[in-house]
Amino acid sequence: MKDLKMTQSTTKAARWLAASAIPLLLIWSVALTPARGQEAAAQTQSSTQDKLPEGQVEQLVAPIALYPDSLLTQVLMASTYPLEVVEAARWSHDNPTLTGNALSQAMQVQSWDPSVKSLTAVPQTLQMMSEKLDWTQQLGDAFLTQQPDVLAAVQRLRAEAQVAGNLQSSPQQTVTTAPVPSELAYADVPRPIVIEPANPDVYYVPVYDPAVAHGAWDYPAYPPFYWSPPGFVASNVVSFAAGVAVGAAIWGECDWWHHNVVINVNRYNIFNHASISVANHTWVHDPAHRQGVPYRNANMTSRFGGVNETVARDALKDRIDVQHPGEFHGPEQTRGDADTKPARDVPHEPDREFNPVERERVSQGLREFAPRGDAGPREMRSDFRPDSRALEGGFHGPVRGRDRF
Repeated sequence: MKDLKMTQSTTKAARWLAASAIPLLLIWSVALTPARGQEAAAQTQSSTQDKLPEGQVEQLVAPIALYPDSLLTQVLMASTYPLEVVEAARWSHDNPTLTGNALSQAMQVQSWDPSVKSLTAVPQTLQMMSEKLDWTQQLGDAFLTQQPDVLAAVQRLRAEAQVAGNLQSSPQQTVTTAPVPSELAYADVPRPIVIEPANPDVYYVPVYDPAVAHGAWDYPAYPPFYWSPPGFVASNVVSFAAGVAVGAAIWGECDWWHHNVVINVNRYNIFNHASISVANHTWVHDPAHRQGVPYRNANMTSRFGGVNETVARDALKDRIDVQHPGEFHGPEQTRGDADTKPARDVPHEPDREFNPVERERVSQGLREFAPRGDAGPREMRSDFRPDSRALEGGFHGPVRGRDRF
């Protein structure tokens, strides 16, 4: 009987504790809900603050918006690896006669990302990216975080250049519009402007002042830069450098309707001696080739920075071990057709990369654009200044009195 009473007493106590715990759990849950909501709101606000405004995005893409689609996409991809761009520019300067198969063979012994390797076929573009290193990193970071915005800005600027009479088909390139996909066949949507080289194996890089070629520049707080190859003399608002035989080196393409950069698998496999499949045709950033260059903000660092941190650090150490001193002053001449210049022997070791002192100097320059604590997006140097407005992404209808894409 005594045991029975103790059992009953224990059961009552357990029930009382359980009954008391339920309100406590409810209070705890209710207390946590606002905190979780505030955390999610803070993350959303941080993501919004990290976005560059429309004017700044247009400023970044303006110097390349009139490039052929395939070259444009190669620049966008390669800009996410700024340190390798500088290395490739130096290599290209020291190997100006390598073209065609000889260039493809030479790239097999380099450890750069394939998007960077491809630009060795267009040395003047590498030179611009190397000389404008701050712009290159800012462009790459914008592309990684706001890809739809970047591609939409390109289309808006192309539309403005057309209205101004500065974008049209020529012996160097063909300007058309992309066919409407079947799922949008009955929708009233603007068609993307497509620029292709007249000869798919020969590229004539356009040279132009973005503030003029795109018509009246709408963002005086964000003036774009103008760059031309050394000794180049412009003959029109949009002129063209000498043709460059690229073969299969340029393999980037753009799916304008879905805001994606894609890979021409056949060209990629030929130039890189690879065998990727059609299923792997959408480009994806590889943090291992970032080589320790900081990302623009905490969100990017969280997304990319730790993915292959060990691999990137080891790659950086390996590169330092084989570096040689030397200064890059830009190519002395523009590479011409493959048949007009003799090919040099393919180098078997990386040629004239950074020594430790040089690497620290370049890295220090890049670190100026790293985030400062948790203060939000970094400030841009020179004329790259922040703005409070943000572009929501995608393609847009009429804006600023013009039919904007």
